[in-house]
Amino acid sequence: MAGSSGEQAPDYRSILSISDEAARVQALNEHLSTRSYVQGFSLSQADVDVFRRLSAPPTDARLFHVARWFRHVEAVLGGPRGRGEPAGLQASRGRRAQPQWCPPAGSEPSQLRLYNSLTRNKDVFIPQNGRRVTWYCCGPTVYDASHMGHARSYISFDILRRVLRDYFKFDVFYCMNITDIDDKIITRARQNCLFERYREKQPPAAQLLDDVHAALQLLSAKLSETSDPDRRQMRERVQQAVQRTAGVLEEAVRSGLPAEDVDSRAQVLLEEAKDLLSEWLDATLGSEVTDNSIFSKLPQFWEAEFHRDMAALNVLPPDVLTRVSEYVPEIVSFVQKIVDNGYGYASNGSVYFDTVKFASSERHSYGKLVPEAVGDQKALQEGEGDLSISADRLSEKRSPSDFALWKASKPGEPSWPCPWGRGRPGWHIECSAMASALLGASMDIHGGGFDLRFPHHDNELAQSEAYFENDCWVRYFLHTGHLTISGCKMSKSLKNFITIKDALKKHSARQLRLAFLMHSWKDTLDYSSNTMESALQFEKFMNEFFLNVKDVLRAPVDVTGQFEKWEKEEAELNESFYDKKAAVHEALCDNVDTRTVLEEMRALVSQCNLYMAARKAARRTPSRTLLESVALYLTHMLKIFGAIEEESSLGFPVGGPGTSLDLESTVMPYLQVLSEFRHGVRKIAREKQVPEVLQLSDALRDDVLPELGVRLEDHEGLPTVVKLVDRDTLLKEREEKKKVEEEKRRKKAEAARKKQELEAAKLAKMKIPPSEMFLSESDKYSKFDENGLPTHDTEGKELSKGQAKKLKKLFDAQEKLHREYLQVAQNAGSK
Repeated sequence: MAGSSGEQAPDYRSILSISDEAARVQALNEHLSTRSYVQGFSLSQADVDVFRRLSAPPTDARLFHVARWFRHVEAVLGGPRGRGEPAGLQASRGRRAQPQWCPPAGSEPSQLRLYNSLTRNKDVFIPQNGRRVTWYCCGPTVYDASHMGHARSYISFDILRRVLRDYFKFDVFYCMNITDIDDKIITRARQNCLFERYREKQPPAAQLLDDVHAALQLLSAKLSETSDPDRRQMRERVQQAVQRTAGVLEEAVRSGLPAEDVDSRAQVLLEEAKDLLSEWLDATLGSEVTDNSIFSKLPQFWEAEFHRDMAALNVLPPDVLTRVSEYVPEIVSFVQKIVDNGYGYASNGSVYFDTVKFASSERHSYGKLVPEAVGDQKALQEGEGDLSISADRLSEKRSPSDFALWKASKPGEPSWPCPWGRGRPGWHIECSAMASALLGASMDIHGGGFDLRFPHHDNELAQSEAYFENDCWVRYFLHTGHLTISGCKMSKSLKNFITIKDALKKHSARQLRLAFLMHSWKDTLDYSSNTMESALQFEKFMNEFFLNVKDVLRAPVDVTGQFEKWEKEEAELNESFYDKKAAVHEALCDNVDTRTVLEEMRALVSQCNLYMAARKAARRTPSRTLLESVALYLTHMLKIFGAIEEESSLGFPVGGPGTSLDLESTVMPYLQVLSEFRHGVRKIAREKQVPEVLQLSDALRDDVLPELGVRLEDHEGLPTVVKLVDRDTLLKEREEKKKVEEEKRRKKAEAARKKQELEAAKLAKMKIPPSEMFLSESDKYSKFDENGLPTHDTEGKELSKGQAKKLKKLFDAQEKLHREYLQVAQNAGSK
């Protein structure tokens, strides 16, 4: 604490003897002004004593020496204040210490919330086991081509899965099933088998006609029982088409046409009546189909098609896939334990779930998802399947709300051995058994389409919680919204049934995904031309931004030149960039609101476009690093959503998956050289006034390079911008440009024609002398004065003063026009 060797301690006695505090501090300030101040100055005990008398540094700016020394002494002494010591300073504890650090207040981080069908609220998402998320998704029943309704669910869940995995960094284990045992599959497989056998027999025309008429009678009976308007409309359409085609064959037989002509008409009828004959054959011969392999070939084919469709849509495959046919032993064990727990009962070889017993249990609740639908017999019967709602089957149940866990197989149905006799799994039990085998007694997320809530998912919950004797088999239930086609339900009867393959013929997988991203995953999505046009415009908007940024980044610059001083515009854009990233995060936390995310991304790109346009107008280079950061962030987000393939480092890939990086890095240097050469040639052609060269240069830009997927953009006074764009997109742009130009020419020609007609009409009117202009209107006037002005109407009545005044005004205007005409004619004649 003492001063250094040879340094005399200061004498504060005279200063401390001053009674007035203000005067004392003033004297202290003058004394300290004569001492040098060095950070870390050694303090004497006298220094410490005098400054302990001060509770705080003086606020008067003129006393800055005292204030500076006070802070210095305070910093050196540090440590906790001892009892009895003044508030300002504490006794020295040795060497100088760091001042106390206080952390920033910060803000409460947003938490991911998901719309949970179990609560019908957005609940904070909390996995049961740290960052690990177990997820089961209901897969398709594979008996026909996958359609846009499937795409709605599986693209939406793919987006949610990617966001949880790649944005929120959860460790997602994703399980999906394939339903390959089902009433629809059994019926379709039998019908296909029986129809192929029928076709192989090549029935003669007379036999075919008899069979078709028998099938039509069966259809008529079904029509009388059909209440669903869409299904009824479809069946009536089939009935009319078959009757019409059968009539053609009957006429050919009656007319005695050659055998080959009759056979050709018979083949047409066979194809037209395929569905009708298949139903009839199944109704009469279905019980004779006993080969189980018949029931596996159909789902194997359509499962393979489903996987191809999902790959084409860039939907990630599940981590594990389960098939009902591979889990029959596990399903039998699952059903047995439900029975053992008292919630299931056997009846005539089938096993049913006792909903009354389950609902009356204190620890269980039936109908968690849609309690208001409990007892809806139409929905319950749809869940049981068409082959399982006969009167004898319904009579086997203790309660109408009970549902099948295991179905006794009838003749013509696949079967497996079990304690209750040969049978097959019910629909609902398959998901419970397979999901539980992999995910245990409680999973984090279960997903499916909105229409599966009741009875399928409610029955899944009931039988699974009956098996585990718990009430938390699923923590979060996610349901994707419906899909409509131009505002209508998708239906074959309405001829708006769209398969995934059909949709991909019109739009790319990215465009379909963008359309889904622009809507909430849990709400109804309308697949229409307007929806897809919005997606196309967003894709084009984003792609143009990426291409413009790539052009900026390709501009030659040295290592240090890429880092330029930021002006106000860069700082503002960067601040907006961070604001948008924060807004994107908030939107993703809010039930993965991708619609808002895309709106924020569009707004960010618009700000970047304005910034680049301002820089271009000022002939200044935009900030490479800032634009690259924005573009990389947007690319990253679109990758997370599955809208950009992994191979692309910035923006949308060109040339398809796996080719974008090689194509762009290989071709662009040559295109840049070509562009610079063309720029030089155009400059010389302008100076030398050689229009033919300019025309060739324009043809290269407008006709040749677009065929190769290359767009050149010429800007007055600036280098030409080179962009690699999808060839089909460029050709479409070219056609649209031609249409616009053609429309402009048409409108221009139409305007010129109308102008000529107006001028001709005006000239014709000018030629008429005013004395003759009213004489031809004999249907209005009967008498005229000497100048040709009407005086009486057709009934002989004299015109009123008002009418006469109006006609005189017209007469005077025509007189003026006619004089102008005579003057023009005279001038033309004199030349």
